[in-house]
Amino acid sequence: MTDGTNLDESDRYADRVFEVASRSPRQWAAAVVLGFAETTNLSIAGRRFDLHGSGPNAAALEALLTAIGARRVAAGEAPDYLFLSGEGETPLGAAEAAALAADRDRPLLLVDAAPSVPEGAESSGLTDVLPSKHPLRAGVRATSVPRLIVVRLDGTRHGPHDTPAADRIAWARRFMPTSGRLAERLAEDRTVRGTRIGVSMVLEPKTAVLALRLQEAGAEVSVFAHPDETDDKVAAALREAGIRVFARSAAGPAEHRDLALAFLEERPAVLVDDGSHVIRLAHESAPQLLDGMIGAAEETTSGLRPLRAMAAEGRLRIPVVAVNDARSKTLFDNRYGTGQSCLFTILGLTGLDLHGATVVVAGYGPVGEGVARHARAFGASVVVAELDPVRALAATYDGFRVSRLIDAVASADLVVSATGVRDTITVEVLQACAPSAVVAVAGGVPQEVAVEAALAAGATRETVGWKREQLSFPGGTSVELLDDGGCINVTAGEGNPIEIMDLSFAVQLSAIRHLVESAGTLALGVHPLPADADDAVAAQALAAAGLRVDEAATAAPASAATFPPRFGGAA
Repeated sequence: MTDGTNLDESDRYADRVFEVASRSPRQWAAAVVLGFAETTNLSIAGRRFDLHGSGPNAAALEALLTAIGARRVAAGEAPDYLFLSGEGETPLGAAEAAALAADRDRPLLLVDAAPSVPEGAESSGLTDVLPSKHPLRAGVRATSVPRLIVVRLDGTRHGPHDTPAADRIAWARRFMPTSGRLAERLAEDRTVRGTRIGVSMVLEPKTAVLALRLQEAGAEVSVFAHPDETDDKVAAALREAGIRVFARSAAGPAEHRDLALAFLEERPAVLVDDGSHVIRLAHESAPQLLDGMIGAAEETTSGLRPLRAMAAEGRLRIPVVAVNDARSKTLFDNRYGTGQSCLFTILGLTGLDLHGATVVVAGYGPVGEGVARHARAFGASVVVAELDPVRALAATYDGFRVSRLIDAVASADLVVSATGVRDTITVEVLQACAPSAVVAVAGGVPQEVAVEAALAAGATRETVGWKREQLSFPGGTSVELLDDGGCINVTAGEGNPIEIMDLSFAVQLSAIRHLVESAGTLALGVHPLPADADDAVAAQALAAAGLRVDEAATAAPASAATFPPRFGGAA
């Protein structure tokens, strides 16, 4: 990556201080939502919230949270998050906060987002709960009240690596109940005891929780990750826990390959892969290591494409479970998780105000849908470019304008590629972009933005901030490229929200169980996760959230009499 010689993550927010008092209600609401997500790595969509405050700030915050997909609670219903706007109502005190958190199965996150106040003043009345009256950084503050977590948004924003890895891992584990329940069952029935499991995924706190839970279930676990996707502090924490880790953020290409091969030399019986990089490496460079392997579970759309091509050509030598295709994964991870984390990371890096801006989304699969929906929630005018006519039509029904990519980018403030296909953003598209448009990749594969081709065509690059470059072409055209076209939520953020990855990793655990229990019986090729296993993941997630749904009644097999003909009436 080319993020500059004197820039690191500490520069990320150097010119953007969280001074909410000076902002309009809309800007204040956006700052609160972004600050909360960056501080906690938690999801907005699908969560239940309430507000303490009644004024323009509170109204703007409610509108934004609802547009993203959160729901304000009904009377008597327990929220996941309680936001304090500091306006229009008596400040919430510590005793009242403790009472709100009592008798709950889940922790209550109390988000103190009151605007900054002069030294010595109390903004929320929670100063006896918080260990510091005026925290200098946005952060999570411990309290003495069980099941109450105060998130204080005041002061300078910061990146996730400011917090020790062990604390970040413990924080992620606290909000991953679904995968926790499935891991406990693996431990109880000893399904994976003694099984060697290799985890090749983005190495950050949530992946660490997955690896540790597999270890606790009795598996022999090893972990591998790409240098750009490796948090060295998390890697060190896993090594301290006795897990073998083959990853280093500073590894060059040769060392990276050596680490991958050493990881495979551990001879995992089950591979958990992200992008199918390790699965393909084993087939191409170490086929002998496939002997005796039970199978693999693949996490991504881009990873399944080459595996299906290999299967069609008769070259895939192990069964692979298509984790990405499970409904409990794709409907949430791709749309809500990647949509939130990619757009929020982009806004955190650039400081873009999307209200009234034009955002172009290339690709309208689940990731593109998520990016488009989140951008619209922040007030952007969204244009979708899509090759698939059915998906393009779906975008129009979702209320988005559809256009050819090269035409759409001419007026774009932000261009996001969400295809997972190389050269989506070609040199011609880059040169057609509006002056100083920001270009980024959600999800992604190498060269999804044709950076190498652009440099070969005479473009130059200049670092303008952490993970930010100006890419300039002869003749004066220039764009701002984020993180060399890398998968922005991973290489510049902390990945998808914790609750979303809880679902995805629950699907992975179900796939591992399916592979181990079906060892020797699955044919070579790509297989779906059984529908009942997929449904069980969603059922566990509903139970963890304290939600109950109707159960389908047992029905007799359908017969012709079940569907009587109807003539002359309304359809």
